Amino acid sequence: MPETTRSIWSRPDRGTRGPQPEHSRAEIAAAAMALADAGGLEAATMRAVAGELGTAAASLYRYLSSRDDLLDLMVDAALGELPLDGPSSGDWLEDLVALAGRQLALYRRHPWLLPAAMRRGTYGPRAMDYFEYCLRTMAPLPCGTAAKMEAVGVLTGLVSLFAAQPAAPADPAGIFAAATPQAHPHLLAALTTPGPPPEPDLFDRLIRGVLRGLLT
Repeated sequence: MPETTRSIWSRPDRGTRGPQPEHSRAEIAAAAMALADAGGLEAATMRAVAGELGTAAASLYRYLSSRDDLLDLMVDAALGELPLDGPSSGDWLEDLVALAGRQLALYRRHPWLLPAAMRRGTYGPRAMDYFEYCLRTMAPLPCGTAAKMEAVGVLTGLVSLFAAQPAAPADPAGIFAAATPQAHPHLLAALTTPGPPPEPDLFDRLIRGVLRGLLT
């Protein structure tokens, strides 16, 4: 199979031909992440990463086949910041809710991670650890593997949805300024007489409700 069509995870870190690489994949990923943290995903170009490493852009192709390889390295390195080795509470739901909270914090710490992870990339070893943790946590549940894998996908999707939204709530008056009493009476009534406030932490309530619905 040609090198350009194989996942970076299926290729050796150091090739058997040519000069030995001067930088590890971890060093390349760290340089790219620093650029993306400072200037967004578009700042992590092959040329910019090479500059951070003090080498020529062409030399990166001794390690990577394309920028997709670079993004795969970045996503997997970021997932390595997700703690998965802490003690289990013994309650699958509590552990998955806690994982979702840590994942949301990770996305907000690295805003570039969401678009990088949503592209059609390839899963690396840290992503495998994430799936393994989720399935191990759900092991006591009697539902089938397909339902558990579906739950992992839905959990990640919900975290991504919240990560894509601003952390602070927007001003409803500004968002719904186009509403009129004639065309949108129910909407305006909801805005002007909202009733008792809902329970706090929509994220926590939604994650719990969805996981219970899918797995119990």
